[in-house]
Amino acid sequence: MNIPLKTLEPAPLVDPFGRAITYIRVSVTDRCDFRCVYCMSEDMNFLPKQDLLTLEELDRLCSAFVARGTRKIRITGGEPLVRRGIMTLFRSLSRHLESGALEEVTVTTNGSQLAKHAKELADCGVKRINVSLDTLDEDKFKAITRWGDLGKVLAGIDAAQEAGLTIKINAVALKGVNEDEVPRLVEWAHGRGMDMTFIEVMPLGDIEAARVDQYWPLTQLKASLLERFTMEDIDYQTGGPARYVRVKETGGRLGFITPMTHNFCEGCNRVRVTCTGTLYMCLGQEDAADLRAPLRASPTDELLNDVIERAIARKPKGHDFVIDRTTKQPAIGRHMSVTGG
Repeated sequence: MNIPLKTLEPAPLVDPFGRAITYIRVSVTDRCDFRCVYCMSEDMNFLPKQDLLTLEELDRLCSAFVARGTRKIRITGGEPLVRRGIMTLFRSLSRHLESGALEEVTVTTNGSQLAKHAKELADCGVKRINVSLDTLDEDKFKAITRWGDLGKVLAGIDAAQEAGLTIKINAVALKGVNEDEVPRLVEWAHGRGMDMTFIEVMPLGDIEAARVDQYWPLTQLKASLLERFTMEDIDYQTGGPARYVRVKETGGRLGFITPMTHNFCEGCNRVRVTCTGTLYMCLGQEDAADLRAPLRASPTDELLNDVIERAIARKPKGHDFVIDRTTKQPAIGRHMSVTGG
């Protein structure tokens, strides 16, 4: 008797070091309406439209990862909310949230477009967002972002909270720029019920400033905060690389992302996909895989799955970022806006 063979579900993705890949960060555009001094050159050359994955291709790519065990998707850019029609992608991905196949879709944004999109993001099942905000000083904000409007970002945060979104504020620690604002940022964020995370500058892409002049180790930042606040270690994770404490005086959570002083590679469950369909298995390495070609070569996912599997089999143990006076070139030539947050 011939028994029909059951179609096998694709196996979960596990790298050579036994780390399950459950989190992908997907850049939907390399464009941004800011030009932050640690992220971009002021005169950026952006990708031609035909090089970008369509929104339909991005949905198919994300869905292929969901079928292989991805539980969290973060949509990034550039600034993801400047991409035309972007809410189409969020509406489409919401089916995976409704089915339970996906636990979470989140967004990292500069906040400039939140007033327009916050309610619809919430309607699509987005519950948490990260807003990048390095200062509450209007002049500093303009100097850091070059083109940004602080009032617009704060209005966007208001709209996001009104829509019921949980917000985490991400601030890059910038030596000589926002050092004096760190306690104020913590108190402001916690006073509004938002988590706060500080991030070290990373050596990605050529920019006008010298990285060593921007770099402020979080060991020093944390030491300065301890002069004012009491920090209690807590067992809290969001699936990303931040390590959290609770600030006793404010009651809020405070995270530290330390790719330079203490990398977080040992528990890395993440990969990144650019808006052109390039899969980077590590933020700090150049090895990559082209997912656009198999996406466009076949209407089914066999080729795509094969390329993804072979790429994950090459995921390295970690990165080796260096920022010092003797290291003139960035560790990685691509800008953070290309890789996707």
